[in-house]
Amino acid sequence: MEEVVKQTKKAAKKVKSYVILTAAAIIYAAAISLFLDPNNIAPGGVTGISILVNRFTRIPTGTVNMLINVPIVLLGLWKFGWRFICSTLYVLSLITVFINSFAVHGPVTDDLLIAAVLGGALIGVALALVFKAGATTGGIDIIIKVVRTRRRHIKTNILFLAFDSMVILASWLVFQDMTVAFYAGIAVITDSIVMDKILYGSDEAKLTYIVSVKPEQVKKRLFDELDTTATIIMARGAYTNAPKEVLMIVTRKQIYPKLEEIVKDEDASAFMIVTSASEIFGEGYKDITRDKI
Repeated sequence: MEEVVKQTKKAAKKVKSYVILTAAAIIYAAAISLFLDPNNIAPGGVTGISILVNRFTRIPTGTVNMLINVPIVLLGLWKFGWRFICSTLYVLSLITVFINSFAVHGPVTDDLLIAAVLGGALIGVALALVFKAGATTGGIDIIIKVVRTRRRHIKTNILFLAFDSMVILASWLVFQDMTVAFYAGIAVITDSIVMDKILYGSDEAKLTYIVSVKPEQVKKRLFDELDTTATIIMARGAYTNAPKEVLMIVTRKQIYPKLEEIVKDEDASAFMIVTSASEIFGEGYKDITRDKI
């Protein structure tokens, strides 16, 4: 009976996750087809590239987005496996369908500032929902994830900024219009601010200590699914005198539920201590030199 309840809860959680992903795909597609694409605003990433390619080929933007993403998703499948890629494929397929479907309605507004701000904000909301559900929209997200498996010292936000800047520069060259490139930059900044606010909120984070009989499996999933790592503290059991690895992990409080889910999946008997950390300095958090000035 207990096993049935456990499976039912797991199935309900999976259904909820895919409902959220469906809503996120609709929001993302609306941002592209109703605000950005019809106003020649290419908001960085593969979607921005797809808008530019559409102007040369007249292939629907959603279709171009899917075609560009196919080799990227295959790369992600090779690097991270089906667990990570299935939900991404689902989101990507829906985005393709909805972008093409919404495109027939034309722009909601012709005002470039309104289009850039609202389009960027909607993308930020959609991406935050997707990331919270443990998926991605494909494209640059996967490429950056792969790059960081070998170059952990390179900050994620720097990689995103580099890719988006190249797309914005390309939009200037394609449209021969500095104005639309400027508003593309506004869309990218708005997207980033909104997504960060939803995902991270305040500086408060969770500090978690985990003692598990499966530390390697837990570490691997933390890296693959949360793009985070852990500090290993060598310890020894007082009663058994056996050596143990204690994983010390800091995560944003919004991401903690996913961490807890990973630990439960891999080792339901794991020992966890969870506490709050009011301030965190270092990569992915605040810069101690800048923020203390």
